[in-house]
Amino acid sequence: MLRVPQALLLDFGGVLADAPGQSPAPPELVRRLFDLVDGAVSPERIAVDLTEGARRYSAWRDRAGREAAPTELPHARVWAEFVTPSWPGPARDAVAREATPLSYAWTRRSDWAVRPGVPEVLRAAVGAGLPLAVVSNTLCGAAHRDFLAAAGFAELFAAQFYSDEAGARKPNPQLALLAAAAVDVPIAHCWFVGDTLGRDVECARRAGAGAAILMRSPRTDREPPHPAVIPDARVEDGHGLLALLRRATD
Repeated sequence: MLRVPQALLLDFGGVLADAPGQSPAPPELVRRLFDLVDGAVSPERIAVDLTEGARRYSAWRDRAGREAAPTELPHARVWAEFVTPSWPGPARDAVAREATPLSYAWTRRSDWAVRPGVPEVLRAAVGAGLPLAVVSNTLCGAAHRDFLAAAGFAELFAAQFYSDEAGARKPNPQLALLAAAAVDVPIAHCWFVGDTLGRDVECARRAGAGAAILMRSPRTDREPPHPAVIPDARVEDGHGLLALLRRATD
């Protein structure tokens, strides 16, 4: 049996919300960049560089995840290193000046959807007096905050911690420790819920969380094996998490 939690720390993508895969070069972002650089870079090249930039940024995230205490890159550095390094100087500078709103646009998804059972488990936890916090790696946490607010969940969370704002990336335990401190609950009494072994469960272990819960998502199925990282429990969605919580508290 898992120890009864005093707080829940939850990942965003794959736990609270999910979306189908989409092109890393959505047409509206390509047009926005084309206008921003006054046509100095063609739409075709912008689309290619966004696609390649997303691939390189993903590879960097994978490498960073193997470090002892990975940190997040500032918005301007992500664009400069992964998307625009070969663009003309004035175009690079224009993107750098708008790096934060561009990061928001690259992050925000119109097809994000709340995962099944999430409203029920969030409200049950709050009703039981358990504070909630978001602990998420992301290029732009503001996009996640706005989605949760639009879904009517913002008031349910006592705190939200995102890698671009905090400067640390999971599995760096700092994100989890910051969240536990923000809700005023010792990390040993928190459940940490994520959808990856290498980032979420490993983060929970490094932080000393009371339990590491793996919620399955499409990303879980694509993740390379981590035989040394074992969650305390596995659930399919929010309904499974709610059932697990009820079993622990009964």
